[in-house]
Amino acid sequence: MSSTTLTRMDLSEAVFREVGLSRNESADLVEAVLNHMSDALVDGEQVKISSFGTFSVRSKSARIGRNPKTGEEVPIHPRRVLTFRPSHLMKDRVAEGNRS
Repeated sequence: MSSTTLTRMDLSEAVFREVGLSRNESADLVEAVLNHMSDALVDGEQVKISSFGTFSVRSKSARIGRNPKTGEEVPIHPRRVLTFRPSHLMKDRVAEGNRS
């Protein structure tokens, strides 16, 4: 397994090569898509990308946690968390990479 990371710059470079937009237009397009996805998630909507997966926001209720060092009980406040569920195609594709 490599430790490389796919970045916004990598995505905009791929759009530049594949679509033929200028580098600035490619970067703007990637930014616009990511902003649109973020805004939808903040508004509580699901973001479903076919053959990739679904991003959604889930509410977690308040609970009592425990500090593992001291054993002290600590209240954990209610919050919203981002979840991702990969599609079956993505799961299969990743699993194929394990066989290589």
